[in-house]
Amino acid sequence: MAKINLLPWREERRQQLTKEYYLMLGLSAVVALALFGLAYYYFDQSIKFQNQRNTFMNTEIAKLDEQIKEIDKLEAKKAGLIARQQVIEELQANRTMMVHLFDELVKTIPNGVFLEKITQQGTVISMEGYSQSHSRVSDYMRRLDESAWFTKVELDYIKADDTLTTHEQKFKLSVKLVNPNRKQDDSVEEVS
Repeated sequence: MAKINLLPWREERRQQLTKEYYLMLGLSAVVALALFGLAYYYFDQSIKFQNQRNTFMNTEIAKLDEQIKEIDKLEAKKAGLIARQQVIEELQANRTMMVHLFDELVKTIPNGVFLEKITQQGTVISMEGYSQSHSRVSDYMRRLDESAWFTKVELDYIKADDTLTTHEQKFKLSVKLVNPNRKQDDSVEEVS
């Protein structure tokens, strides 16, 4: 006679499949958590590494900023020293200028011209005085123009002065003072 299995094999098969399903579901969850953990660890380490690099860059930038400040201070000192040197050179070049100025004034002034007031603003010299005639003033201007120490001779005014009994002409003129020795020095430097 044939054996008939009356056991509920379908029920056992269903339970077997359910167990396998939950086992696969658990394994999938474990693998997913492991992958998530690995991704989280990788990105966390990347962020920490980038933060370390940022910190290093910030400290290096701070060091460079300090060096730039020090360089700026040195450049300011250098500019100050150069300005002082230029002032000293200017004073050295101009120290005899007043002597030459008065010497040239004496050499250029013709008879019949009298200076009353001399004022200087920078390199511009204004002279006020009296002359016996217009021609003496023009002679004086010509002599100033021929001098190596004066340029740009300009007559501001010339007018008759009624307060004097000698009928002299009152005049005012201005000239620019130059140093002919300095022009030679400049031309030598340009040639070099």
